[in-house]
Amino acid sequence: MTQRRSHQIGTGLFIVLGFTALGYLATQTTSLANYRQGPTYALKARFTNVGQLKLRAPVKIAGVRIGSVSDIQLEPDRLEALVTLAIDKRYDQLPDDSAAAVFTSGLLGDQYVALKPGGSPDMFKHGDEIILTQSSMQLEELIGKYLVGSGDSQTRKPAAEESPATPESANH
Repeated sequence: MTQRRSHQIGTGLFIVLGFTALGYLATQTTSLANYRQGPTYALKARFTNVGQLKLRAPVKIAGVRIGSVSDIQLEPDRLEALVTLAIDKRYDQLPDDSAAAVFTSGLLGDQYVALKPGGSPDMFKHGDEIILTQSSMQLEELIGKYLVGSGDSQTRKPAAEESPATPESANH
């Protein structure tokens, strides 16, 4: 009877450890472990395509997390995505000519917003909008461009029309 009871306890501990490991992995892969809510200020940016950008996605400068995405909405009048970024107050010295772009971490990783600081002496204030933006690159579009070509073949003239042969060039 004691051997059977020890098997039950061992099995129960194994299951509890398995669920603990799954919980740890879930928090690490969804960026909940790095999520910290402190004093922030909001910046807005418009993108024609945000891809798979999600709420709480990181906002980075030079690979360092400085904030997170706090809201994503579609503007019906412009048909663009309006993304609100919550930037940590410690980073309140961002030049107002900085650029924002949506990038992907690795080949199949999560998407994030990268900021590239400009050189303006004026700084962003709460509620300002980032004017210079670059939308998300879609993997399907890149593969399509690679497989089909760069698109120059459609606008290029046939070789016979480009430069007619002259008698002088034919003799040489």
